[in-house]
Amino acid sequence: MSSTMKALVYRGPEKIALEDVPIPNIIKQDDAIVRVTTSTICGTDIHIWHGGMPEVEGPRIIGHEFVGEVVEVGPAVCNAKVGDKVAVSCVTQCGECFYCVRGTYSHCTTGSWIFGYMIDGCQAEYVRVPHANFGLHKIPDKLTEEDVLFVGDILSTGYFGAENAEIKPGDTVAVMGCGPVGMCAMAAARLWGPARIIAVDINEDRLNVALKQGIADLALNPMKVDVPEAIRELTEGRGADQTIEAVGAKPTYEMALEAVRPGGNVSIIGVFEKPQELAMNKLWIKNIKISMGLVNANRIPELIRLIENGKINTNFLITHRAPLNDIVKGYDIFGNKKDNCIKWVVTPYQH
Repeated sequence: MSSTMKALVYRGPEKIALEDVPIPNIIKQDDAIVRVTTSTICGTDIHIWHGGMPEVEGPRIIGHEFVGEVVEVGPAVCNAKVGDKVAVSCVTQCGECFYCVRGTYSHCTTGSWIFGYMIDGCQAEYVRVPHANFGLHKIPDKLTEEDVLFVGDILSTGYFGAENAEIKPGDTVAVMGCGPVGMCAMAAARLWGPARIIAVDINEDRLNVALKQGIADLALNPMKVDVPEAIRELTEGRGADQTIEAVGAKPTYEMALEAVRPGGNVSIIGVFEKPQELAMNKLWIKNIKISMGLVNANRIPELIRLIENGKINTNFLITHRAPLNDIVKGYDIFGNKKDNCIKWVVTPYQH
């Protein structure tokens, strides 16, 4: 086998290229090496590409949402073996540190954290997976790789957002942002039995997809209506019981805060590049709860079971497929929302 592989390398804002780099090796006893068979481009990758996450320093192989085949394991790996087809958590976790034992896996203190951020990621032919006993999840025989491709990040993030929203049966939930993460939040929100899920976006095509796929019951376009006012009209003047912000931008952030009813919950899962203002002089009296954070990705086994039993299906998000050879083109099309692209799936490099 060659000692080098193809990988997408970030070397600073707006500087990404497919390069030849060394194939990763086992470093620690609980590492695994995974041959990446299917991966994607994520919104966070676009933030990194544009320099919106300056803590990511080049050279760095980016990408964090993938499935693959285990090709090598360290001596301490007992939950996976060579040849296993696995879905991989975007967040590595040791299971033993201060944060892991408290369930806040995304702040594991072992220094690994998220693929493509502080460690090399998956937009490559191979990737080293630290703490493989916690990060690898075997794909059931009856499911395809694409069936579970999103469990490692965006579906886990959407579930995290819905879980934090504390949805009750019969509630009205408004999701601000109809991108892949927002759509996953809508699909996950269904599990709690809300009476109505409202999709909010300025992109009519994406709103139509959400309605057609049954993950939303109503669609509101801020370019056409005053969204908070429209939601209040639908809820006897109250507002949504829960709002989920899934963009990471000022307009959707402010809309989520304005559209929620007194005593409701605002769940923020968007990735923000800039500070936002919290109008405490107006908000304190609403008795709302605001939650936010990076996904823990600790629900992957449950999500795989839900997919296996037909409770969640995210395959409709896949609109484009191309080999790793074309990934820079994918960044342009997905990152700039061209060609009605919802998710760009990366298949193996064509030698």
